[in-house]
Amino acid sequence: MPPARVKRVRGGRFALRITASERDVLRSLPAQLRELLTERDVAANPDLRRLFPTAYPDDPEKAAEYDGMVRDDLMAERLAAIEVMERTIDSDKLSEEELLAWLSAINDLRLVLGTRLDVPEDLSDLEVHHGDPRAESLALYAYLSILEEDAVAALS
Repeated sequence: MPPARVKRVRGGRFALRITASERDVLRSLPAQLRELLTERDVAANPDLRRLFPTAYPDDPEKAAEYDGMVRDDLMAERLAAIEVMERTIDSDKLSEEELLAWLSAINDLRLVLGTRLDVPEDLSDLEVHHGDPRAESLALYAYLSILEEDAVAALS
């Protein structure tokens, strides 16, 4: 088992043990997520529907009211997490607050990627064959999953 990419260290900080090539892969992702989040038509975009699911699927009026109350706050939180990830992408150590922001952004990225790739809830049901055009994206999904798992483990 490879060493954890995120590890708690002294002073309430967390060591981020990712390679330069991993950072290069991660570097472009927050901007892509920001671009997606700035689209306004949630209903027409399955990625946004995954990030902003309706609270009342059987009651459009209640759903719209709820969305009006929470959407801006949820958006602000997501954009703030993206900004932290971008600002600290080259850091070797993160504060707990910064790591929580990374965790939020990584989770959103995984949700979007999983939606686009139609990743099943049970990953054992996922079949990838030689030459699968999704292979690179699925590898990114797996990497983000490991990074998320390491961050959660370090925080607990």
